[in-house]
Amino acid sequence: MNLRPDKYLKFLNPVNLFPAKRTKQILSVNPTILPKRTEAQQVNITVFDYNAETIDIKSHAEISECLQYKTSGRNSWINIDGLRKSDVENVCNHFEVHPLVIEDILSINQRPKMDEAENYIFCLLNMLYFNETTFSVEQEQISILLAKDIVISFQEDATRDVFNQLREKLKIPGTKLRQRTADLLCYALLDTIVDHYFLVMEKLGERIEVVEEEVARGNNPRALAHVTQLRKELIVLKRNFSPVRELVNGMLRSDSALLDDRHQKYYKDVYDHIVQAIDLTENYRDVMVSLQDLHLNNTNLKLNEVMKVMAIVTCLLAPATVIGGIFGMNFDENVNFFHQRWGFYTAVAFMLIVPLGMLYIFRKRGWF
Repeated sequence: MNLRPDKYLKFLNPVNLFPAKRTKQILSVNPTILPKRTEAQQVNITVFDYNAETIDIKSHAEISECLQYKTSGRNSWINIDGLRKSDVENVCNHFEVHPLVIEDILSINQRPKMDEAENYIFCLLNMLYFNETTFSVEQEQISILLAKDIVISFQEDATRDVFNQLREKLKIPGTKLRQRTADLLCYALLDTIVDHYFLVMEKLGERIEVVEEEVARGNNPRALAHVTQLRKELIVLKRNFSPVRELVNGMLRSDSALLDDRHQKYYKDVYDHIVQAIDLTENYRDVMVSLQDLHLNNTNLKLNEVMKVMAIVTCLLAPATVIGGIFGMNFDENVNFFHQRWGFYTAVAFMLIVPLGMLYIFRKRGWF
């Protein structure tokens, strides 16, 4: 049997109770280092080409097949799941996108932002998911390009997103999405992502309630580790929400011809939602700070109780120690009491009576 003591001895170090790997994932972002993105093994390309009356939904195997929709005369949504450098460059070059925007699309851990050019508007933000196994918030970067009559979205993960409800809504004829310009579809994408933030926060709130119960009961030694973990996840939320507010605010202040004035109130609604999400995150953060203080106070209270019991026990044993010390001295000159037949019993009686008297006085004064 091959034993690995290092596998178990690492848990003797209290630092390992608070995993630092998650901290590194959250905080170690250096924009001066070129990202090393792994090319996607699977790429799914879906196109929704529509107007008020009809809609064509197609899946393409090659990125070159999507370029024709630039001049289709109808609104088009090209959704690319899975990023490959060559595919992104082909699409962006065809739509005359600046190389810096291409670099942002291919970046990793980019800060959410909005850029505006003459012929397009670029939005970059993160879709968030809550992993109920690790109790962590996962991010997926999504880039949205709004051009004339076309919206292009780039996603990192080809297996999941939050747009299924939007896809079903596009299939319904006569909806505003089908009747209006492409910038309303861009709003719908942003609104869907922001609304999903609340689902993630709801899951995180349920986890906070569980940890709050652990701290209140004080029966879980890892409660502080759980509080620390949740505070890290709140950092993820804060790093995403605040820049998204700036992004939506940039859409509201934009004078681009690609944005219809009739749709400004819709972007204002997204802005209100993200502000509400930021406020809720601050509330969660205050709760976590209170939980951490409560845990530390409970720990100090338990320590004080232990020290009080130990102090009482020490005081109760002090008389017996003194009496035993006197009778244990190694001389007996002029101390005839040592040689009396009842001397031993008298000493033992004093050892019991004095602590009982002290115990009565302590209880009467309410010391315990």
